[in-house]
Amino acid sequence: MKCDERTLASLEMPTLLLQLARKTRSEPGRSFFLEISPLASIQQAFERQKLIASYTKYCDAEGPFPWDESFREVEPLIENASESGMLSGEELLHVRNLLRLFQRVRETVTISSHAYPGLASLLEGISDMGSELEKLKVISDDGALYDHATPRLAETRAALRQMRARGRRKGNELAVSMSAASLLQDKLLHVRRGRFALLVRQEGVNRVGGIVLDRSGSGSSVYMEPRELVEINNQVEMLTADERDEEHRVLRGVTRVLVDRRKALCRAERALGLLDVVHVCSGLMSEEGWTLPQLDERPRFHLVKARNPLLGERCVPLTIHCGERFRQLVVTGPNTGGKTVALKTTAVIIFLALCGLPAPVTEGSMVGAVDAIMADIGDEQGIEQNLSTFSSHIKRTIHMMETAAPSSLLLLDELGAGTDPQEGAALGIAVLQELRQKQCLVLATTHHNPVKAWAISEPGVETASVEFDPVSLSPTFRLMMGIPGRSNALLVAGKLGMPESVIEKARDTLRGGHASVEEIVAELQEKQVHLEAMEAGLAEERRRLSALTRESEDLQNSIRSSRDSIISEADMKAQKIIAEAEESAKELVKGLEGAARSAASRHMEDRRKETRRMKKEISGREEERIRTQAQQAGGPPSVGDHALIAGTSTTGVVERINGKKAELRAGLLKIEVPVGKLIRTAKGPELEPPLPCTTKVSRPKHVPSSIMVRGMTIDEAMPNVARYLDQAFRAGYGEVTVIHGRGEGILRREVHALCARLKYVSEYRLGGPGEGGYGVTVVSFRK
Repeated sequence: MKCDERTLASLEMPTLLLQLARKTRSEPGRSFFLEISPLASIQQAFERQKLIASYTKYCDAEGPFPWDESFREVEPLIENASESGMLSGEELLHVRNLLRLFQRVRETVTISSHAYPGLASLLEGISDMGSELEKLKVISDDGALYDHATPRLAETRAALRQMRARGRRKGNELAVSMSAASLLQDKLLHVRRGRFALLVRQEGVNRVGGIVLDRSGSGSSVYMEPRELVEINNQVEMLTADERDEEHRVLRGVTRVLVDRRKALCRAERALGLLDVVHVCSGLMSEEGWTLPQLDERPRFHLVKARNPLLGERCVPLTIHCGERFRQLVVTGPNTGGKTVALKTTAVIIFLALCGLPAPVTEGSMVGAVDAIMADIGDEQGIEQNLSTFSSHIKRTIHMMETAAPSSLLLLDELGAGTDPQEGAALGIAVLQELRQKQCLVLATTHHNPVKAWAISEPGVETASVEFDPVSLSPTFRLMMGIPGRSNALLVAGKLGMPESVIEKARDTLRGGHASVEEIVAELQEKQVHLEAMEAGLAEERRRLSALTRESEDLQNSIRSSRDSIISEADMKAQKIIAEAEESAKELVKGLEGAARSAASRHMEDRRKETRRMKKEISGREEERIRTQAQQAGGPPSVGDHALIAGTSTTGVVERINGKKAELRAGLLKIEVPVGKLIRTAKGPELEPPLPCTTKVSRPKHVPSSIMVRGMTIDEAMPNVARYLDQAFRAGYGEVTVIHGRGEGILRREVHALCARLKYVSEYRLGGPGEGGYGVTVVSFRK
């Protein structure tokens, strides 16, 4: 949607966006608000609404979303670094804080994307930044480089510490000996210009011998570097220079990595800025009652109890609509009655909604695809061009008429004002007729009775008015749709003391026909008040019904999810029990002989038919659950998509699809999976490649010495085996046991293939006597 600077200024949008920006927690968040503009399509606005709704639901159910108050803007730093070639430690610390927060947000979104699917759009198009964050681990929390940043830096700093310690010892010895001879002002060892020095009395300078570095404040003594400390100070200075050079080398290397990834860094910063904006929007919804208007592809709007956020508590809500039965709305009423506020409020709400943000409206509000908002509001006299108020309005109106399209919204305040009332009214009607041919949306305000009369009778045009209280002689600021505003000049004049004879003469003058219009308007206003009362009652009933419907849907979804989870868990247990029973039965039959073995085999075959039937039922239920989940996720995945293997926690990238089979890469594993068992998802935590044996890692706790995967499918078992072997290796085991059962040997072959690929596995073998035989594989790790 387009909205030029003049229109934005007349709507006071910069002021509103500044108020919203002040609620953010970061500079990127503030910048996002101040630079925000309507999105390119209704679908994009809907996706942002979905993000805000998911964020709000997450916080309500799970608690606060990850955030870091130390998060700062880094885009200018990266831009400068592309020229200077080096970021300081403090600047790199800001980058590290950004990446840490981004990775935490990424993990949260990945884990929660199934329950809160709208969160996935937050990371759209942004790759993982873990390797860049790893590079920044050389930076301490105060922005300095750790000693272990490089071996050379560690050696240099160790030598520097030793030399400084030597200098302190030597300096203290000199201070004691010279103090005894009353040559020093004090017994302390000082540092001046980075060199160790003693504070020598003026009269003792020639006796001490050495280099004068500085004079004391009083002038009675000098800071002097004795000859005995010159060599040590020279060594300290050289080592300090070496340290600085090595630090700069490390900082330039890290900076080069970040500059190469500056686009990804900027996208990550913008995503966190958007997250800050979403946080503010969530707060506006929960604390101030803002809602997400329904979005529609057609250019129209229906706002229920809309409030102008700049008016605060003083604002009187208004309900206004246009674009359904009519495409032009003419608002009339007294000055300062709220006509201009109605125009501004409408445009502000539409602007916010098309940015994908919540707005101060109640449920039932709808905003359609408006492609441009143009406004002529207030006195826009151009002094520099010596234009009159009327000329300025006409110039603006001409521009709006020339650029208007069917999806545009035009706001015309005081149509036809600034010239002769009759000519102004005629011109105003002609403008509205021209715009009606363009089929654009128009909101106009006017005082001219001919414009009111034309709007009442013209098809596709509706009237509205701002209410006036005849008792208090003041506007109520309520907008009344469907009826024109009534002239209150005679009523006000009478209340203010105008003689009744004068009022009566004025009425006689108006009785040429205009009075009848006033009577009709008065009757319409009374009916409108009655209808609005009825509509308010119906709206409350609709809201109550809508709330009950949502509660019912949420309850049904929760029950359905719980039911599916319970059935799935029961099915998995049943499959394991069946597999174990079959394995046990095979072992028993092998121990029988002759007729008994034959009879047992026949009985087993009968039982096999029953178990096959049970497995088929379980498989059918599982397939139905997978189909439902796949439909909710937008259909089956394609090559390059991230997907979850149904019934497991394994997530990977689809590398190839061949007919009904897909190849999924999850860390080191390449798993062949039926396409029907894959559910498209946001990028998830994949199985990481095992770390080389020389890498120092923390040992996992409570890792058992064996893993049982007997009875599982390959898709279920192999991710668990890969994860277990990695944990067992890091836990320090020499060897572990994988219990896969005998069966047909399918699981055994897959386990052996995995062991052959793992670099930290030295050998693997089938279990020996007493170890489980062919039913287990014993895996030994490299030292």
